[in-house]
Amino acid sequence: MSILDKFSLRNQVIVITGGTGILGKSFVAALAEAQAKVCIIGRNQDKIDERIALVKSLGAEAMGVVADVMNEESMQQAKETILNTWGTIDGLVNAAGGNIPGATIADEQSIFDNKIQDTIRAIELNLYGSIIPTMVLGEVIAKKGKGSIINISSLAASRPLTRVLGYTVAKHAIDGFTKWMSTELALRYGDQLRVNAIAPGVFLTDQNRTLLTQPDGSYSDRAQKFINGTPFRRLGDPSELSGTLVYLLSDASAFVTGETIFVDGGFNSWCGV
Repeated sequence: MSILDKFSLRNQVIVITGGTGILGKSFVAALAEAQAKVCIIGRNQDKIDERIALVKSLGAEAMGVVADVMNEESMQQAKETILNTWGTIDGLVNAAGGNIPGATIADEQSIFDNKIQDTIRAIELNLYGSIIPTMVLGEVIAKKGKGSIINISSLAASRPLTRVLGYTVAKHAIDGFTKWMSTELALRYGDQLRVNAIAPGVFLTDQNRTLLTQPDGSYSDRAQKFINGTPFRRLGDPSELSGTLVYLLSDASAFVTGETIFVDGGFNSWCGV
């Protein structure tokens, strides 16, 4: 197999949760360009239809399923729909997640003004929203003995970020879940099963827009701090996650598992001096 063939996802069935989000859109486009069969799972049919149209415009096959990653029964139904349509699952991208406004502490607030229930909801969404799809859809991958699962970690799991307690706690847990699941799958089902995570740097999305921009669209002080702490001196573009995603899903990363790969312009590496 040539090195180019190792990077191919042609005709592989890749399921992506959270594919209707900003980063999810970039992931969906990358999968389509790699000629995968893309299944988009989300809660909004209109947004799913937009992503299906995107995939088809790039010359790949697509399907969409309205389902809730926080509901096991909903994910079981999604699994049956996927298997009835395409017969298998080769890869899973757990891209559902994000922050919740009530779980974010404003600069003028005390940390004890943090809304506890919203913080719990943020933890549940970002952690259980990956565990549940993995336990349901990942079973198909495990039983066939070959495939890849990608979780989405964060800088917050390595360099704790102020103001976002629930998100930080959840992303630490995602890193632990990634390591745990990678070892269990390999030990129990063989050396062609991999679980890894991508830790994006700071990308401007709908979820963090109010934190990173002013009403006039200029960068907030918080965004400028991120930029100043990044050797590349800028925020990331969602398309810059695509190569890492395809690499981790493809045979090019056949001996890589249990890892979290940072795509952050050097933020996590730099001490500031």
